[in-house]
Amino acid sequence: MKKKCASYALLGMMCALVSCGGGEKKEKSETEEKTPELTQYADPFIGTGDHGHTYPGATVPYGMIQLSPDNGTAGWDWCSGYHYTDSIAVGFGHLHLSGTGIGDLADLLFMPVNKEVDLSVKIASRDDYPFKSRYTHENETATPGYYQVYLEDHRINAELTTSERTGFHRYTFSENDPQSVVVDLGFAINWDKAVDTRITVEDETTISGYRHSTGWAKNQKLFFVAQFSKPITGHNLYAESKRVEGAEEVTAAKTSAQLFFDEKTGDTLEVKLSLSSVSIDNARENMKEREGFDFDAVRADADKIWNTTLDKIEIETPVDSLKTIFYTALYHTRLAPVTFSDANGQFRLQNDSIVTAKDYTAYSTLSLWDTFRAAQPLMTLLDADKVSDIINSMLVYYAENKTLPVWTLYGNETYTMTGNHAIPVIAEAILKGIGGFDKEKSFEAMKVTMMKDEESRGTKFYKEFGYVPYNLLDESVTITLEFAYDDWCIAQVAKKLGKQEDYKYFMERSNAFKHLYDVETGFMRGKSDKGKWHEPFDPKLSIHRKGTDYTEGNAWQHSWFVLHDVDGLIELHGGKKPFTDMLEQLFTESSEINGGDASPDISGLIGQYAHGNEPSHHIAYMFNIAGEPWRTQYWVREILNTQYDTTPAGLSGNEDCGQMSAWYVFSAMGIYPYNPSSGTYQIGSPLFEKSVIKVSDDKTFTIKANKVSDKNIYIQSATINGKELNRTFITHEEMISGGELEFEMGPEPNKNWGVSAEKQVDE
Repeated sequence: MKKKCASYALLGMMCALVSCGGGEKKEKSETEEKTPELTQYADPFIGTGDHGHTYPGATVPYGMIQLSPDNGTAGWDWCSGYHYTDSIAVGFGHLHLSGTGIGDLADLLFMPVNKEVDLSVKIASRDDYPFKSRYTHENETATPGYYQVYLEDHRINAELTTSERTGFHRYTFSENDPQSVVVDLGFAINWDKAVDTRITVEDETTISGYRHSTGWAKNQKLFFVAQFSKPITGHNLYAESKRVEGAEEVTAAKTSAQLFFDEKTGDTLEVKLSLSSVSIDNARENMKEREGFDFDAVRADADKIWNTTLDKIEIETPVDSLKTIFYTALYHTRLAPVTFSDANGQFRLQNDSIVTAKDYTAYSTLSLWDTFRAAQPLMTLLDADKVSDIINSMLVYYAENKTLPVWTLYGNETYTMTGNHAIPVIAEAILKGIGGFDKEKSFEAMKVTMMKDEESRGTKFYKEFGYVPYNLLDESVTITLEFAYDDWCIAQVAKKLGKQEDYKYFMERSNAFKHLYDVETGFMRGKSDKGKWHEPFDPKLSIHRKGTDYTEGNAWQHSWFVLHDVDGLIELHGGKKPFTDMLEQLFTESSEINGGDASPDISGLIGQYAHGNEPSHHIAYMFNIAGEPWRTQYWVREILNTQYDTTPAGLSGNEDCGQMSAWYVFSAMGIYPYNPSSGTYQIGSPLFEKSVIKVSDDKTFTIKANKVSDKNIYIQSATINGKELNRTFITHEEMISGGELEFEMGPEPNKNWGVSAEKQVDE
């Protein structure tokens, strides 16, 4: 799939060999030979099928540009613009979302064609696009930082790569074919809609313009400059599907252009585009990061950057498919958040004010409901220098909105999803000793956010009743449980900063989950403002978002979200035995989901456990805390083996900006940040003989699993730095100090290992 070279039967050109790694190879130096080329294992097509919602196109880690093909199809499975089941391309957009459940972006569509097309055609469906083309997966390639596809209808080989703020295209036309590029600023997918666009032909090799749109991001303003490697010999400009004769510039809600080039000057045309949220001038400045046109050099640099990033974890396993799954997962965790500030530090806020990031890079695409669980902790472990940038970005959004961000897309606060999970991200950073941001300001932002009298987010009701009543706000159970965890995170920061009164207040509120536990059923249930349970009750009932007590799930999946006080939850259940019995039942219960409007996010089912959505991700590790770690080992290995594979459908649910993959990265190594702000990692069942984590420039933390195999999934004994380890967690401090965690694995559970009831976190 990703390693196939296109046949290009109609092209027959040497560049195809170069593009796919053919031709002579230079001899590598001894140093280069020792550097593993880990990009060979990462497959960007994984997750582009089923409901993974990833894109296969080119980007660099946390890059501003995500240059990827767009199928031109609306629908949930095309949230990234592309789905593996499709075979039609309408062009290549410069911004894309990785694995989200809402479709937006796909801005600045470029498409090479070999004929003049009529852009005045009204577009009612994809069939109407006059510049679309068929393609096949046999003539399609993707590796980190590079994408290639052969456009059959136009007989053009298209290649894409990027630097941090600039996208690069290389189009190879068939000999003597007309050469042209269509630019469509009105193109949009799903929620997005262009409201004001402009295209200007500046000179014979440059166009510029802007695209302002509304959608999931309500005020998205995008400015661009594009340069071509040879002169534009002619152009047709359109405004609202009407050709404007003789124009050098067009402005309308929807504009488009067709640019023509001389085929006699060679078969290859290169294009580079830089963008900015601020201005065309800033976009032009961003382009200066790569002077001239040298597609192969940019591609090589992107590959090098990805290798350096993936090299932060080296695994040893004889199973190549596991290497592919692992390094693809690690690759996916580096696609978001994305760089948002320009080379000069400027970026635009939702209120149209321009802010300058001083001594940090501003980021957007903050999918916090998902990523606080494992993707952000992975960044804290591998890219600690970027964590302060994320938090400084959050503090700017707080200064604008007087509340911490919930889900920030292209500088816009979308308020998508429940809870306030910027809070655990900030708390984790403070408690793990990350510097580079104002901790007092951060605490203020956390406290203000959770003390607001806001009905729409639920904080008003939470303050008044100690929980969110179901008759006053949808998704009340999920909101209450997540608020309780957010409160606990604030309490821990307050304690660290010496704010004793705040510590006591928020610790008390973090018991909110206890209000919603129903002793009779064993589930967390909706309760009214009068203290009455929501009836009738069906723990398998799911209603998607509206008129429900649970977010994208049901009572079986959401009743376990108590990251901060599992001992308290066990006590509510009546002790460890009834707790673990019900927890086991979660995985063995029938997988039927009741209700006519069940959430499509409920996927990857093992019993009622739904790995395809984030609320389930911590649950298998709860057996550890209840004194039965062998069950954690069994179920974690079952999830690893059944919910990930090497096909395009290799993710069991939305990738969600790296969280689905971050779960795999951690769990495959044998650990997981169950409660990220606790400073501990729960131990599961490692897949690999060895994992070496580069926790800093001069320190590594190694995890060894002796005799590990498909059958030897149970931990028999463990040591850390040569000393016996008989607990089910390790600390963040132990990891970043460097050292070695070593397991002896076997085919049967050792029910004496790790069963002591040591406290998992300080309170």
